[in-house]
Amino acid sequence: MGSELLEQLPLIPGLPNDIALFCLARVPRKYHGVLKCVSKKWRDLMCGEEWYSYRKKNSLEEAWIYALCRDKSEQLCCYMLDPNYLKRGWKCIQGLPPRCLKRKGMGFEVLGKKLYMLGGCGWIEDATDEVYVYDAALNIWNEAAPLSAARCYFACEILDGKLYAIGGLGLQSSNQHSWDTYDPQTSCWSSHVHPSILPDIEDSFVLDGKIYLRSGYQAASSLVSAVVFEPSTGEWQQADSDLVLGWRGPAVVIDETLFVLDQTSGTRLMVWQKDSREWVAMGRLSPLLTKPPCRVAAIGKKIFIIGKGLSTVVFDVENAWNMDGVLVSSSVPKTTSDDEILDCKAIAI
Repeated sequence: MGSELLEQLPLIPGLPNDIALFCLARVPRKYHGVLKCVSKKWRDLMCGEEWYSYRKKNSLEEAWIYALCRDKSEQLCCYMLDPNYLKRGWKCIQGLPPRCLKRKGMGFEVLGKKLYMLGGCGWIEDATDEVYVYDAALNIWNEAAPLSAARCYFACEILDGKLYAIGGLGLQSSNQHSWDTYDPQTSCWSSHVHPSILPDIEDSFVLDGKIYLRSGYQAASSLVSAVVFEPSTGEWQQADSDLVLGWRGPAVVIDETLFVLDQTSGTRLMVWQKDSREWVAMGRLSPLLTKPPCRVAAIGKKIFIIGKGLSTVVFDVENAWNMDGVLVSSSVPKTTSDDEILDCKAIAI
């Protein structure tokens, strides 16, 4: 059948296409793979921007967690979790680009419905500028526009619809004090330099429209350095010391509220109180449920704490309560793997 004739066919015979889209867009995401098998027209619809935009506009999108891990053979692997069906557990995503399987220090970030893996290096491989992108709707990996500079062990964040790759190590020492910005509208990177960017970045987050970077925490001296990026001026400045004081682990922001998973002594969830400018402990997590070191991601009001072997704890911060200081939560069925969790993000479609 010719492409022109196929384009003219209705999505559902007897229904206008706008009504058909109204119906199909309300099918849960877990069934989208089945819908794509009905016809080429349905597959093209669900892999396109119209479908993605319609579900987002009408608050129909569903977010899944994607985790980047390293297995016992030191190879990268990626997993997916549907939070609406926790009992099904984690599912492995196939097809990671072979050239990056052994790399370390890669960036891992989500922009729209796409997951980006950037840069990285190896024992016998210098830092690279390569970028790979996973389209969660198409379930395929492709190579994307390379970074402006080769990087590894750097920060990745999304701000104002653009992807930032900041600092890290590279082929040139100047890369430690530079950042690249990717604009998905033009598919191009732009490069910038600022002397205040930290050379040893351990964590980052976006809060109140600003990017925060933190260096490695030195337990012996209790010293930690952090800077904040103000996009309106393009300047990096020292972050407030009272906020930095409690930033001792992976961070996640929910409705402009900052949460940090403190793993320095057990595992505690801390929340930053803006008004009083102090850190408050929400509670600790049972050591029977988590396997540190853990990473965190958020969907709606829920925080997902993911540790070694994909051990996963979920709790709702809006209804959070604790018993004798231990947070009450739900967990995902345990896996047999012993994979190390490197990072985790959510993609909503």
